[in-house]
Amino acid sequence: MTAEGRAAPRVAVVTGASRGAGKGIALALGATGATVYVTGRSAAEGDAKLPGTVFAAAEAVTAAGGQGIPVLCDHADDAQVTALFRRVRDEQGRLDILVNNACAIPDELTRSGPFWEKPLHMLNLLEVGMRSHYVASWHAAPIMAAQRGGLIVHTSSYGSVCYMHGPAYGAGKAAVDKMAHDMAVDLRAHDVAVISLWMGLLRTERTEWALTDPELARKYEPSLARMQSPQFPGRVIDALSRAPDRMARSGKVWIDAELALDYGVTDIDGRQPPSYRRMLGAPPVYSTVIID
Repeated sequence: MTAEGRAAPRVAVVTGASRGAGKGIALALGATGATVYVTGRSAAEGDAKLPGTVFAAAEAVTAAGGQGIPVLCDHADDAQVTALFRRVRDEQGRLDILVNNACAIPDELTRSGPFWEKPLHMLNLLEVGMRSHYVASWHAAPIMAAQRGGLIVHTSSYGSVCYMHGPAYGAGKAAVDKMAHDMAVDLRAHDVAVISLWMGLLRTERTEWALTDPELARKYEPSLARMQSPQFPGRVIDALSRAPDRMARSGKVWIDAELALDYGVTDIDGRQPPSYRRMLGAPPVYSTVIID
């Protein structure tokens, strides 16, 4: 509570939020009045092939009604991540939501062909993606455990269980799904929930760029009219963070469109995006056995 007796704004960290899903999630949380630390590597337009910077994203969060705080952070550099969470702790004294979204996306990701014909740097998906999710959670967990509450979300996809973009991408998504399950075991006693969230096809800057390829545009044509806004998964995360059944959801993989139905969440245009469970596969179910 503030000195005036009002509830303090929630504090969130959204990694990889210069653009795309991360920026959309940060905007959705900002629209609820949250203080959102927006991380990314893009300091100025032109730093990346796609438009967007951490500073512009943070300004958009503030314009949406929250407080956007830009933090230049390379999530492949553990020292920079350490500094990020030290800053959050020192400035805010708490952390309510961590969204692990930072991921190294090679330009060749959507190129057709077997894995051995793609460059070896596809494995960067495991460095900034799988590993960076673990590192950020490692820093966030003691803050949340001490305050006895919080939510950690790993953004993921159906590529966890179906062939999508090749084995490097699939391995990375399957790994973060399992990490959510195992992290939840350790954090349950502290009232901290951890989930992995499968997002649908998002209308992001990267998607728009990829669809300039006529062959790819033809492949995805049936799904284009049902694309989600980048804010949609953020709306779902907000609803989950407030839900009475938050802890019952912990340790599992969820489809954003299905959680949206449960919580009465719609996209920014009022539509109800579809689940692709029947087409692409169902979330994994993990054993309840615990071996310390």
